Amino acid sequence: MKIMVNYIRLIIILLVMHLLSSFSSYATTGRLNVGAARVDITPPINPQYPPSGKYDHEHLNVRAIVLDNTTTRAALIAADIADITTELWEMTTPQIAKELDCPAEHIILSATHAHSACPSGPPPPRFNDIDKEKISKAIIEVVRQAKERLQPAKVSFGKGEVYLNANRDAISEVTRLWTQGTNLDGPSDKTLAVVLFATLDNQPIAGYMNYAMHPNNGYLSGITSADFPGAACCYIEKAFRNDMVMIFTQGASGDQNPRWTRPAVNALLSKSNLPISGFEKEREPIEYPLRKGVIPHGKLDTEVASDLERYIDALGVILGEEAIRIMSHMENWQQHICIWGTQKVINLPGRKRTIDAGREGVPSVYDESEPIAIRLGMLGIGNIALSTIDAEIYTRFGEQLKKLSPMNNTIFITLANGRTNSGYIITDSDYSKYTFQVLGNRIQPGHAETEIVNTLVQEINEYITRK
Repeated sequence: MKIMVNYIRLIIILLVMHLLSSFSSYATTGRLNVGAARVDITPPINPQYPPSGKYDHEHLNVRAIVLDNTTTRAALIAADIADITTELWEMTTPQIAKELDCPAEHIILSATHAHSACPSGPPPPRFNDIDKEKISKAIIEVVRQAKERLQPAKVSFGKGEVYLNANRDAISEVTRLWTQGTNLDGPSDKTLAVVLFATLDNQPIAGYMNYAMHPNNGYLSGITSADFPGAACCYIEKAFRNDMVMIFTQGASGDQNPRWTRPAVNALLSKSNLPISGFEKEREPIEYPLRKGVIPHGKLDTEVASDLERYIDALGVILGEEAIRIMSHMENWQQHICIWGTQKVINLPGRKRTIDAGREGVPSVYDESEPIAIRLGMLGIGNIALSTIDAEIYTRFGEQLKKLSPMNNTIFITLANGRTNSGYIITDSDYSKYTFQVLGNRIQPGHAETEIVNTLVQEINEYITRK
């Protein structure tokens, strides 16, 4: 009899464990609560090169949105820095997961990729040379603040178009070789996607927007700036009296620059003590001597600096206005949502240069190398799919993902959850273009285009089956 009782007890325990395991493998629906916060991470002022004080984008911030549906939590975080390095991601994500008591797969930690998010003054430091300890502490603090502000909320998705970006793989008018320029005939995704979290009486709590364009206007200029992402976020936040937080994320922007480059190039001409004609000039011949240290970094003329910062602000205003327009017409709000995430590392065959003919214009020679590990992720928030990659990637990847995704409300967030050593990730057809992005790519042709998109789509399908 005693043996039978113990046997029955064992069967019950096994059944309970099976049920718990089955329950945990599926996303659960609950009432949405949202909190958001912003923390300043601007570096100390260099008294020899002080900020103008005229523009919000002269300040750098880290922003966070924390989600709670009563059964689990998630966090959307972005910092005004060039990169979320793998080291920074690894040292910070476990602490966020502990603070929120949620899986690491429910956390998206991304960079706005601002190339001037660094201390001011020439010669500027490497644009991704940051104080990781300071940034990590700020990220933990902003998540803690956002968690403390959780309140009942609803969420919606919308999208529009902004014609600020352009493809940057171009043939030089001077050398007739591949270079970084404005190619209006090349692929370019103009989509601006926005996720809006609001109170039940329609007051914005936070927004999460995505656009594909390099924030490299201030690169090598010597100014400290969050570039157009910071300008846009601050503009939107001010429109709502700073009672909400707006996060910017990079779309598939590996081959996307601002359409207009004259203000940024003029800044490089000024620092090089070269004349400014008023006309647009090719960037690379002017940038190269400064970037390589061939000539010393001069001091940026104040009037030229003012024009550059005003231009950055203008980009932010236009992007911000389109985001506000989208937010003003949101429909299909959700109050009860699923939250579920996953991350996978795929390994693609690698290559390394054996003959390096230079930065661009001339083909290199490659041998096989060790595989390249790429982290892909997906965070489902109700009917919204947030796909992620730890790399800079060409715009056609984003277009393909949105076309093949089984969910209409799909966003592709790049430069998220670490930084792989792949270099720019390009499509198969781009290997014939000898730009610096292509020549620095470390993945063998014939793999990235299908395997990355297919894995991301599989992750979204996995979320759908668990809802």
